[in-house]
Amino acid sequence: MPLQATSGAASYDAFGGGVPVVPNYIEEVFSTWLYTGNDPSTQDIINGIDLSTKGGMVWQKARSSVGDNVVTDTVRGLSGGRGKELYTNTTGAENVDSGVTAFYTNGFRAGANGPTNGSGKSIASWTFRKQPKFFDVVTYTGTGSNTTIAHNLGSVPACIMVKRTDSTGDWQVYHRSLANTEYLVLNTTAAKATGATRWNSTTPTSTVFSLGTDATVNASGGTYVAYLFAHNAGGFGLTGTDNVVSCGSYTGNGGTQTVTLGYEPQWVLIKNSDGGASGTLNWNIIDNMRGMPVGSNDNVLFPNISDAEVSSQRVAPTATGFTIGSASGNLNDNGAVYIYIAIRRGPMKVPTSGTSVFSPIARSGTGATSTVSNSIKTDLLISMVRNTAGLSSGVWDRLRGFAAYLETTGTASESTSSDSVTAMNNTAYVLGADSGTDRINRSGYTYANWTFSRAPNFFDEVCWTSTGSTFAVNHNLNVVPQLIILKWRSGAQEMRVFFNETSTGSDLARLNSDAAATTYSYGANWGGQSTATTITPLGSTSGRTFVAFLFATCAGVSKVGTYTGTATTKQVDCGFTAGARFVLIKRTDSTGDWYVWDSARGIVSGNDPYLLLNSTAAEVTSTDYIDTYSAGFEISSTAPSAINASGGTFIFLAIA
Repeated sequence: MPLQATSGAASYDAFGGGVPVVPNYIEEVFSTWLYTGNDPSTQDIINGIDLSTKGGMVWQKARSSVGDNVVTDTVRGLSGGRGKELYTNTTGAENVDSGVTAFYTNGFRAGANGPTNGSGKSIASWTFRKQPKFFDVVTYTGTGSNTTIAHNLGSVPACIMVKRTDSTGDWQVYHRSLANTEYLVLNTTAAKATGATRWNSTTPTSTVFSLGTDATVNASGGTYVAYLFAHNAGGFGLTGTDNVVSCGSYTGNGGTQTVTLGYEPQWVLIKNSDGGASGTLNWNIIDNMRGMPVGSNDNVLFPNISDAEVSSQRVAPTATGFTIGSASGNLNDNGAVYIYIAIRRGPMKVPTSGTSVFSPIARSGTGATSTVSNSIKTDLLISMVRNTAGLSSGVWDRLRGFAAYLETTGTASESTSSDSVTAMNNTAYVLGADSGTDRINRSGYTYANWTFSRAPNFFDEVCWTSTGSTFAVNHNLNVVPQLIILKWRSGAQEMRVFFNETSTGSDLARLNSDAAATTYSYGANWGGQSTATTITPLGSTSGRTFVAFLFATCAGVSKVGTYTGTATTKQVDCGFTAGARFVLIKRTDSTGDWYVWDSARGIVSGNDPYLLLNSTAAEVTSTDYIDTYSAGFEISSTAPSAINASGGTFIFLAIA
C-alpha cells in the first residue's frame, strides 16, 4: 500500500484512509541552466522542469555581452510561436520575440534569432516552476480601485514582482522585510520608497494579495503579471516540511556577515533596500552554476541593467546559509539594510543509479580550450595523467571555485590556475590550455578524469575556516559519513582520510602515502564522532581554511566498506546489479597504495589499468587484479598483498 497522509504534508498513515503523499524536490521546480547561443538555429534546453503542464517562468540573461534580462512565462504564453517577453531592466511593455519559443515537460526552447541565443554568446537561464509554497505566476486586469488578486502559492507571498504588460511602467516589488506601505523597483537602483497605493497598505494572505490604485500595479483596463515567491513555507522533501525558498533581510556589519537559512543555497538575489550602502545599488544575482565559491569572487548579473556578467561580490554558501565578507563590494556595508531571495541547492532526492552522480572519463589533452561533455553535473573533478610519470594529480570542485586545485599525491597547499578548469556547466566541464599545471589538458598526455555530483546519501563537500577551537561543521550528506577526506587548504599538509568511526575514535590514513592506517582517539585529533548533519574536526589555528569530501554507502549507487583478504579469488558484494564502474582500494593494516580502477579505462575480464592516488607513477596496464562481478567487483587470485593479502584488512569505495 502506498505511503499516505491523513492531514497536511507531514502526517502519514500507511494503512489507508488518507491521500497518497507525493514528495516535492527543489530539482523539480527550479534550474539554473547555462548554454552557448547557436543562432540562427533553435536550441532545446532540457533542464528537467515541467513547464508545459505545470507552468512557470523562464528568466534569461546574456553573460558574455550586453543584453536585456528576458522574462517569459507560460501564463502569458506564446504568440505566433514566439514568447511574450518582459525585460526586468526596462519599463517597456510586453514584446513578442524568440527568447523562448516552446515550453516542454522537461524544459524549453530558445528560439532562432532570439535575444538570448546569439551565436557564441554565453547565456544563463533560471527556470521557476509553479508549485505551492515555492512560486506562482498570476495575470490580471486592473480595476483602478482598491482590490485583491487571488493566487495559488499556498502560503503567504513573501516577495511579489508586478509588471504592467500593455504599457510602459516600472517593476514594482513587495518584500516581506519592508512595510506594506513600501516598495522597491526592480528596474532601478533606487532604495525603498513609500507609496500606500501600491499594496493598499495591506499585507498579503495565503489566498490573495492587495493592490491600491497606482497605475504601475492597477490602472483601469491595464494588464499585469505578478511573480510570487514563498518564504520558509515547507512543502518539500519526504515529509513535506523542508523549506526551499527564503525571503529575508540582514543588516550589514562591515565584517563577515552570516545569514542562516537552514539549507545551502544555489541562487541568491540581493538588493540594498534602505539606500545606506555605498556605490551603485544594483540588484545582484549570484548562483552556484556560474560561480558562487567559498573565498573568492562570484560571477554576478544585475536584473536592473543590461551589463555583462562581472566578477565581484563575495557571497559564499555554507551548509546552512551563506556568508558575506568585508570585501563584498556594497553588499555588507556597516549599518545598511539588504533584502534577499534565496533558493535551496539540490538535489534533495536520494539517487538511485550511479550513472546519475558519477562519471569516469578517459581523454587526451589538447593544450587548447576544450569542452568535455559529461553525463552529470560536475561538482568534483579528479584528474590523473596516465601515460607519463612525474606529474601530480589535480582536484577541482565547484564549491572552492573553478580555478582552485589540490593534489592527492603530495602535501602542497591549494593553488590556482586560470586556464586549467574554467567552468563546470550542466552537462560539461570546460578546460583551458592548462599551461600552468599540466594536470588535466596538456597536449600529448592522456588523462583519467573522475567526476562526482553532490547528492544526499552519496557525496557531499564542506568548507570552513578554523576558529582556534573544536566546533561542529554542518554538512548535507543526510547520513553519517563513512569516508571523510580532509585537507588544510591554506597550508602544506597531506589529505587525511578518516573512516571506520566508532564511539571512541576513527581510523586515519593519508592519501599521499602507502603507510598503514593509525587509530586516533576523539579529542586528540578528531573532535567527536560524525553525525548525519555534522562532522567535528579538531580545532586548528584560527583563520586556517579547510575542505572535506564526505562519502557514504547509498543503496545501489555506492558502497563504502571493508574486507579481509584471502589471497584467492574474492568477490566483494556492494549490492549493485551491473557491477562497479569505479573502485578505490587501500590496505589499512600494513603498507599499501591507493589503487583506482574505472570502467572508462576498463574493468573487464582481462587486464585492468590502474592508477595510484598517492603516486605520480604512470598507469599500469599489464595486470589483471580485479574483474567484473554484477553485485560489485571481484579481486583475482593474482592480486598482490596490497590488495588481497590473506588476513589483511582493506577499505574501499565502489560506485555502480
